[in-house]
Amino acid sequence: MKRARLIYNPSSGREIVRRRLPEILDLMESAGYETSCHATRGEDDATEEAARAVARGFDVILAAGGDGTIYEVVNGMAEHKARPSLGIIPCGTSNDFARAVGIPKSITRATEIITKGKKKRIDLGRINNRYFMNIAGGGSLTNLTYEVPSKLKTLIGQMAYYVKGLEKLPSLHPIRVRLESRREVLLDEEIMVFLIANSRSVGGFDRLAPDADLSDGKLDVIVVKKMNIAEFIRLATQAVRGEHLKDPNILYFQADYIKATSPGGEKVQLNLDGELGGQLPCVVEALPGHIELFVP
Repeated sequence: MKRARLIYNPSSGREIVRRRLPEILDLMESAGYETSCHATRGEDDATEEAARAVARGFDVILAAGGDGTIYEVVNGMAEHKARPSLGIIPCGTSNDFARAVGIPKSITRATEIITKGKKKRIDLGRINNRYFMNIAGGGSLTNLTYEVPSKLKTLIGQMAYYVKGLEKLPSLHPIRVRLESRREVLLDEEIMVFLIANSRSVGGFDRLAPDADLSDGKLDVIVVKKMNIAEFIRLATQAVRGEHLKDPNILYFQADYIKATSPGGEKVQLNLDGELGGQLPCVVEALPGHIELFVP
């Protein structure tokens, strides 16, 4: 019998996973999986448990929670040569990555995707010594996801990010960033934010990186150049419609390698899948087909 390890965040989705554990386990058992569970206890616990599950030879790892839980689980798996298949049961606030892949928020339907067994190899991004499934970024707005209080996210969900975003608009300021490929300097100027996307769905925007493909071996880089608040708000409305890449204040390109530095010496915080990811400088690389994921 194949073995699966369910790593879940007990506080995600108003503790819905905790209440639905019997149903998840029953579905997995019916599909021929001997399944055991681990409830995360704090920061990095999902990463440590995922690494243990790999070492113990589990066939499948299930990540149940939001984007942060998936991020931690992936970072526990990615360094190992022999990696189990990954299943996702989304129950967080935004669930950007699950939405990009087409995994529904229904716990029953998400689990059934895993039990049906269809899998696809997808790319990962590596930034210094960390990995991301969906998005890496730096700049004034990239710290929104970890500044929003968990209680506020529980109360009003995705709207909590927009509330926090409006609060931060007056404090937006440009940062000088230098981006390089292996062969040339791509950019060296003041910008508002840079985003390195692996999928189309980022930060609640379904078409922020409309040409992104999880299996093309490339990362989609979006740079928002220096602008005032009014211009930034106009650009955000374009992003909702997926029309922002045509704006002259946007630099967009695809790459499998990017080096990012802060020539002015300013501290630029990095965000990886909604979590703190250190500071510049960094080297970002695409890792083609690095994870085998259960998909619809």
